[in-house]
Amino acid sequence: MELTGAQILLECLKREGVDVIFGYPGGAVIDIYDELPKHPIQHILVRHEQGAIHAADGYARASGKTGCCLVTSGPGATNTVTGIATAYMDSIPVVIITGQVPTPLIGNDAFQEVDIVGITRSCTKHNYLVKDIKDLALTIRRAFYLAHTGRPGPVLVDLPKDIMQAKIKFVWPDDEAIKMRSYNPNIKPNKRQLQKIIELVKKAQRPVIYAGGGVISSNAAEDLTWLARKLHIPVTATLMGLGCFPADDPLWLGMLGMHGTFTANKAIQDSDLILALGARFDDRVTGKIAEFAPKAKLVHIDIDPTSIQKNVAVHVPMVADMGLALAEMRAIVESDLGAFDFVSAHEPWVKTTIDWDLEHPIKYTPPKKGEAVKPQYVVEKIYELTKGKAIIATEVGQNQMWAAQFYGFQAPRTFLSSGGLGTMGYGFPAAIGAQMAFPDQLVIDIAGDGSIQMNIQELATAVCYNLPVKIIILNNGFLGMVRQWQELFYKKNYCSTCMEAQPDFVKLAEAYGAAGFRVTRSRDVEKVLKEAFAIKKTVIVDVRVAQEENVYPMVPAGKSLGEMLLV
Repeated sequence: MELTGAQILLECLKREGVDVIFGYPGGAVIDIYDELPKHPIQHILVRHEQGAIHAADGYARASGKTGCCLVTSGPGATNTVTGIATAYMDSIPVVIITGQVPTPLIGNDAFQEVDIVGITRSCTKHNYLVKDIKDLALTIRRAFYLAHTGRPGPVLVDLPKDIMQAKIKFVWPDDEAIKMRSYNPNIKPNKRQLQKIIELVKKAQRPVIYAGGGVISSNAAEDLTWLARKLHIPVTATLMGLGCFPADDPLWLGMLGMHGTFTANKAIQDSDLILALGARFDDRVTGKIAEFAPKAKLVHIDIDPTSIQKNVAVHVPMVADMGLALAEMRAIVESDLGAFDFVSAHEPWVKTTIDWDLEHPIKYTPPKKGEAVKPQYVVEKIYELTKGKAIIATEVGQNQMWAAQFYGFQAPRTFLSSGGLGTMGYGFPAAIGAQMAFPDQLVIDIAGDGSIQMNIQELATAVCYNLPVKIIILNNGFLGMVRQWQELFYKKNYCSTCMEAQPDFVKLAEAYGAAGFRVTRSRDVEKVLKEAFAIKKTVIVDVRVAQEENVYPMVPAGKSLGEMLLV
């Protein structure tokens, strides 16, 4: 039986397990939308294409599946580029379907024509322009295969309108057909190297595990936790790695880097062995590279060979899937249990890190009577009320860092944030995607008053689909993180960071059909949060917080981790 290109696309998506797709229609993809109601795929109509790609990204991060979005050609496609780059930087598997003008018009400056394949070449794992309907099914299969294998990432498929309308007999490509000679990621860990790593751990007196998002994306958090406890090694994580190790465990050091804890940064600088697992040596983590971990041997395990030795020289490199590597390492340790007393060997070091944490914990100065609410207190209350069981999305800036510091993440895939690109406007649509994946779970977007306004139109999406996402705005009337830098490094020249004209967020929420609350006193925070969490609909809580509160600790840009500002 012959199918049109639009029908073949939807049949492929169904067979790839896509049950929800975030999108926005247009003339170039109208054939797909014409067929969509006939397929068991729920389409979520967003209000902006950037919302579609962030929602697909949030769905992928929360669920572990590949996210999917569908947009039209030209501006529909270019509006997704920020979200594509966001997913690319954080290694999130997303397949983006873009419409394109008919193939005879490509290159003719046709209406709503844009070279989206050329535009996204540097921010996708791979991209395709389908010029022949015979290639369509295989292209879609390969797109999903590429998105979730090796180092995950976004893959874009550009579909001309005439390809969607053409007909051909549908054949589902088998697993052999999707293999590509030029793409063969190494996933198997080297057992000898793993044994060597265990020997290094035995010799080390001050080892630290430095975990990244690769631990979460490879579903290796359980093995990591087991190994850290058995080997008795303190654990720190990147922003992307939060949730890979329980924050209430005595071995947890907190996040490291520019706004990391004193304990984590001090431990890295004093360590004699660092096990970097599924983490890049990003500049926000290393600070001044020449002075990063000066006393340590570095072990780096990552699925992406280009990440190894990229920013820092490592002593033991290994290209492997993190899940397989940690499972194999666990097997080695289990077979050798009793042969070495890791607890006794590392206990003095663990005690030292605990003492550091007691001396310099993450803290803030509580407000005096009559002073504004402290944003850290709001995050602490969110954690206390949810018991760490909510999915937390964030925007970018101070709100993001306070969430990372003061919410104790207990499990993987519960923290959704734009780490690599730092995309303002990410959190709310990502929370919508997460809520679609987990309709019964509490999903919260911790936002700033600046960043929430970048995609606030998605309130209509959340209300339309009865998604009970809670948006907690830490409203300080500033683009807070830029203001902090202006205060500390530019003599308080608050140029263009004061958000003088603010909407009434409560009335705005009500206008969209959501619920709205405003909090101006610390004593009301808990009561309002409880009420907001109990409502089965989209809610905005506008919390007026101290305007000039800063995020500490802070490592100034270009400084070493040992040069933290603590207050």
